[in-house]
Amino acid sequence: MGAAPAFAADAPIGVFDSGVGGLSVLREIRARLPAERLIYVADSGHAPYGDKSPAYVQARAEHILAQLRHAGCKAVVVACNTVTGLSIRALRERHPDWPLVAIEPAVKPAAALTRSGVVGVLATRNTVNSPGLARLIAAHAAGVRVLPQACPGWVERVERGELDGPDTEAAVAQRVRPLLAAGADVLVLGCTHYPFLRPVIQRIAGPDVTVLDPAPAVARELARRLDEAHLTTPGAAPGDVVFWTSGDLAQTARVIGLLWGQAVQVLRLPDGAT
Repeated sequence: MGAAPAFAADAPIGVFDSGVGGLSVLREIRARLPAERLIYVADSGHAPYGDKSPAYVQARAEHILAQLRHAGCKAVVVACNTVTGLSIRALRERHPDWPLVAIEPAVKPAAALTRSGVVGVLATRNTVNSPGLARLIAAHAAGVRVLPQACPGWVERVERGELDGPDTEAAVAQRVRPLLAAGADVLVLGCTHYPFLRPVIQRIAGPDVTVLDPAPAVARELARRLDEAHLTTPGAAPGDVVFWTSGDLAQTARVIGLLWGQAVQVLRLPDGAT
């Protein structure tokens, strides 16, 4: 690239989700790009996005992007499949100068992996019904039977830190077993909250079913985009991680600490965008 980058290489990267689920993406980014400074936004005061209107979801995304731009972020990762499915095209049109890397359900690799020809996609209701998922299936799953499965209540369980136990197992089994009965041998985690339920999902599905998490691919794509734009942070010193939320500070800190693996301080999402 001949022109100087519009952002500084040592500027932070913003990562946001409707709640704590995007931590499954944040941990992959941290592992691949440890020197990067990160700002994570859990919009827990408005979670889940899966049952909100498309206009509401896009408005929340724009609120958060405004705060991340104000914070000087050099790139943003949309760690929410619902936002990707409903709004990513509009967001990219409104922010053409900004690298926006978005998670999406791993339909393409699932279609390549399946032996039975049946793939299940576990997602929120909005993602299941989104034009984004329909485009992915049309583009990458010809000849494969793709079964989108809405999983109401799963996001809320992760937001409460209820990652296992009889009630969680029953709730997961209710959505997974019909896909298995239909012949699915690959299950796609189509919501960033769901990797935190992966041990339960895998236990119910059994060892012969592949469970796909797209988060590592997002971290790889972010690394590629930063390198392409000459925006990778130099050096090996670990970058700091800042957590913002629109939800209850103490509750969000408790659950982030559980999922992140260490105690954290959580700050209020700034400038009144709550």
